[in-house]
Amino acid sequence: MNNFEFKNPTKIIFGKDTIEKLSKELPEDAKVLMLYGGGSIKKNGIYDQVMNALSGRQVIEFGGIPANPEYAILIEALQLIKEEKITYLLAVGGGSVIDGTKFLSAAAVFDGDTPWDILTKNIKTKNGMPFGTVLTLPATGSEMNSGAVITRAETIEKLAMGGPGLFPEFSILDPQVITSIPERQLANGITDAFTHVLEQYMTYPIDAILQDRFAESILQTLIDVAPKVLKDPTDYKPAADFMWSCTMALNGLIQKGVPGDWAVHMMGHELTALFGIDHARTLAIIAPSHYKYNFEAKKEKLAQYGERVWSITEGSIDDKAYAAIEKTEAFFHKLGIDTKLSDYTKDYEGAAEEIAKRFTDRGWKLGERQALMPEDAQKIVKMAY
Repeated sequence: MNNFEFKNPTKIIFGKDTIEKLSKELPEDAKVLMLYGGGSIKKNGIYDQVMNALSGRQVIEFGGIPANPEYAILIEALQLIKEEKITYLLAVGGGSVIDGTKFLSAAAVFDGDTPWDILTKNIKTKNGMPFGTVLTLPATGSEMNSGAVITRAETIEKLAMGGPGLFPEFSILDPQVITSIPERQLANGITDAFTHVLEQYMTYPIDAILQDRFAESILQTLIDVAPKVLKDPTDYKPAADFMWSCTMALNGLIQKGVPGDWAVHMMGHELTALFGIDHARTLAIIAPSHYKYNFEAKKEKLAQYGERVWSITEGSIDDKAYAAIEKTEAFFHKLGIDTKLSDYTKDYEGAAEEIAKRFTDRGWKLGERQALMPEDAQKIVKMAY
């Protein structure tokens, strides 16, 4: 296991009817900007729960943050923060709303030329405007980490950001919120969390036994609860396991002491930017091809994954590793997730070349060893056509 440091300051408030505890987590004198997405929280009762908990507080609302948090819209929110002298941010939503709130937390205290520099210059925020979250869609783990991804339609880009100052002060996780989530979004959430674990696990053996077991247990739990959650999201027990698995998949714990890949995400982000495909579905498009292309480098871990997670016991290391990739792709299919780019768009020709060009322009190298060049990414994306 590699050396590491770990600190996660986010307070988690988990369980039934926990939204009512919101008021106790905010400073008494806070002037709050509540941020949310397309307005579904006003239909499913979450908005009313939040507003009841915030009764008597100074609260200003900003809705309309899209599924891929758009820079131009966030700049409108940033202007409101400054005009209204906001002192505290509250994200009520899924990963996109929380990611957008993290950007605003950083931008509100940023003294550079333009807030977009935070992303293009990879500026790590050490101290942002304080914020908390009420999670409404399990998927990204953003409620308990310090990272975010922001989209800019003007430049057709989707870039990551983060820093130690961008952990939520608290996050409220009530599994009951998933009862109103459409099946497509639930499937996306399962796929997103599953791939988050794979990015931190599917690298090469490093004798981090406990970390491997942590990762495998999350994968096994997601496989177990997926059909139950999709069949009946009102069933609290699998809903709770689903929500906590999504948080644990990307709160920083399982990545400590081990290498991380993240090439699947880097390529997936470009597919979202170019074609508007749901983030989770871009991961399902890229992952199988990525593992096949890098088979020799990853086959030991793939075989271990096949044995421990999918109970594949027959054959050689190569046989088990190939079978593990097939099982993964089949799992996505069972969730209703297509795994080829051509399933989503007819305009895919040239996408691989464009992505390779972008990576070249940014000077990016990918993978746990930083050994994948832009031309490798081009081949992987083409394999996913």
